[in-house]
Amino acid sequence: MNLSSKADNIYRSISDNSTKLGDLRKIAKEIKKDHDLALELWATGELLPRLLSILIMDKEQLSIQSIDQFVEDIQSHNFEERNQLIDWFMANQLTKVKKIIGLIESWENEPSPLKRRVFWYYQARLRWMGNMNHSNTQELLDSIKARILDEQPEVQWAMNYAAAWIGVYDEGKRALCISIGEKTGLYRDEVVAKNCTPSYLPEFIRIEVEKRKNKN
Repeated sequence: MNLSSKADNIYRSISDNSTKLGDLRKIAKEIKKDHDLALELWATGELLPRLLSILIMDKEQLSIQSIDQFVEDIQSHNFEERNQLIDWFMANQLTKVKKIIGLIESWENEPSPLKRRVFWYYQARLRWMGNMNHSNTQELLDSIKARILDEQPEVQWAMNYAAAWIGVYDEGKRALCISIGEKTGLYRDEVVAKNCTPSYLPEFIRIEVEKRKNKN
């Protein structure tokens, strides 16, 4: 692996199990944007360098072809790493450019499960930020009801998450979202850490609705 001295120094400094995501953000803040450096770090194939790479990429240099290649590269990681990478990529790069958002919105039926995850996670993200002015909510719920049990686990979670936030913010759809959780049984037996919201739809919706009532 032939890295420039700058890339090599950064690579060595973060190739340590003690490096945290907050540390990567501090390093990225110092670097700002450096697309060439990002590509070098990405080429290492390792999780932490790739997470940092995502933070310092220049979104203006992302093309459909490069996005496809990044998604394909992410697929080579293990389950937890690839979900972390694709979610990080979505939040820090893909949703920052209007034309790429249009691309994301076309990914519901993509062959790539990671692209489908991005589609559903993006729909969830819109709603957890409180934006409920969407004409496709019922269409999304119909798709979730019909397909969620047949989906790949990484996509299944994002579909469930979208239904969860629809249920929290759209009172008219809340009963339907709860019933989806009851019928599928997904995440019913999930054990979560203290103060974390479980993914099981009836519980997620109940807890998050209650939180918002208490704030008012």
